[in-house]
Amino acid sequence: MDSSLDLLQSSVASLTPSLGQVLCLIVLAIGLICAVKHSQRKRFPPGPSGWPVIGSLPLLGNMPHRSLYELSKQYGPIMYLKLGTTDTVVVSSSKIAEACLKTNDLNFSIRPGSSIAKYFGYDSNDLVSAPYGPRWRMMRKVCNLHLFAGKALDDLQPVREAEVQMLVKSILEHERQEKAVPVKFGELLNVCTANILGQILLSKRVFDSQGSKASEFREMVVEGFDLAGKFIIGDFVPSLAWLDLQGVRTKMKKLHNRFDEFLTKMIKERQSASFNGGGKGDFLSMLWALRNDADGEGGKLTNDDIKGLLLTMFLAGTDTTSITVEWAMAELIRHPKMMRRCQEELDSVVKGEQRMLKESDLQNLPYLQAVVKETLRLHPSFPLLVPRMALEACEIEGYYIPKNARLIVNAWGIQRDLDVWERPLEFDPDRFVGSSVDVRGNDFQVIPFGSGRRICAGMSMGLRIVQLMLATLLHSFDLSLPDGQPPEKLDMVEAFGLTVHKAVPLLVVPASRLPLHLYN
Repeated sequence: MDSSLDLLQSSVASLTPSLGQVLCLIVLAIGLICAVKHSQRKRFPPGPSGWPVIGSLPLLGNMPHRSLYELSKQYGPIMYLKLGTTDTVVVSSSKIAEACLKTNDLNFSIRPGSSIAKYFGYDSNDLVSAPYGPRWRMMRKVCNLHLFAGKALDDLQPVREAEVQMLVKSILEHERQEKAVPVKFGELLNVCTANILGQILLSKRVFDSQGSKASEFREMVVEGFDLAGKFIIGDFVPSLAWLDLQGVRTKMKKLHNRFDEFLTKMIKERQSASFNGGGKGDFLSMLWALRNDADGEGGKLTNDDIKGLLLTMFLAGTDTTSITVEWAMAELIRHPKMMRRCQEELDSVVKGEQRMLKESDLQNLPYLQAVVKETLRLHPSFPLLVPRMALEACEIEGYYIPKNARLIVNAWGIQRDLDVWERPLEFDPDRFVGSSVDVRGNDFQVIPFGSGRRICAGMSMGLRIVQLMLATLLHSFDLSLPDGQPPEKLDMVEAFGLTVHKAVPLLVVPASRLPLHLYN
């Protein structure tokens, strides 16, 4: 009995941990926790180390799309950076873009806050920056139904054709009065695009050549383009936003107040017209008529919703469209054989000198359509797609993406990927001739308008305007460079802002191709 008790006591004693064993277990547990945390850190995408507070912001330089593209060569097609204090994931390949914008589209369907959304989107009460949800779906539905759907686009065809003909007449007038004197091509395109949108949205030629009000609005839009392209430190380091170190937010606020005054006046005019049983049938009138119609859980349209929709359509639609046509024409001037091929195609469809081109002719111009696609590939107007944000933490290609991380898709880099495109730096429309690859968001090797739920709502309208403007100008005029400048020497350097302009604006000398009676 005693021997059995001794054996039991000995066994229990052997199971009782010594102080050294306890310490070893604690050290082992701490090491295990550190190892787990270390492995979690390693699951983040690779990327450069940043500085305190500012993170990797200095690495972006003056051309962020190019800087991020070069960094992707070192760190890979998915990178993690701290831009200021903001977790940021940068994607530079079609495969990973598809994983983000298709497979995980819902999780990346919200927008991060920004100064642009605050001051030009009426605190994110617009289609571009509004949070994904019932109100955004309601606004998207209204815009699609009355602006962007097939029938709406067809109904607005006369407006687009009329304004493009005004552009042709202004160039012809310049040719008559100042022969051999170059025109500022980009400015003319900008005026035409703004007036198309002005007529559609407000029944107003907002960039008319006469009248102080039109001139003032034009200055406001131009200033809006400039401010929207500024890099704002407070957007990436929120704790410094209140300081407004660059003074940009103050300028945005002042410009917002001027736009608000203009748009409020326009709404009051529609309110008065509606009260008196009238109306102009433009988009603003339609929005005003719908303001009290609750669309399911999306609620009613407010005045700020209406103003936010109108303002962002002007700022987003005018610049992107006109610079795409400018880049396309610059490339065609640099490649005279391609320009002649376009004009021969146009002459065969429009029957030479018998009539002016119509929008319905565009469907019969496959080479011109290929020129537009190739321009959007090589010169996307938004090289870095409008940022998105992770609603919840997720995994992409085996990497951990934290909640609220900002997603930047480098469309410019994707569309120059050597693994996808043959001779990606060359302008070659033939790569799209007979190809099923399109720019409408389903083929991730070329996504100038984005993809998924937050794809550019105005894509179809933008494509129609670009094709119509480019085709009409090529059919109506021969355009050459001034002072005998050789086409191959044309400066194609970029100037980065919110959109990518030519650093040196395109100057051209027009020469009419058609009988004068057709221009009238």
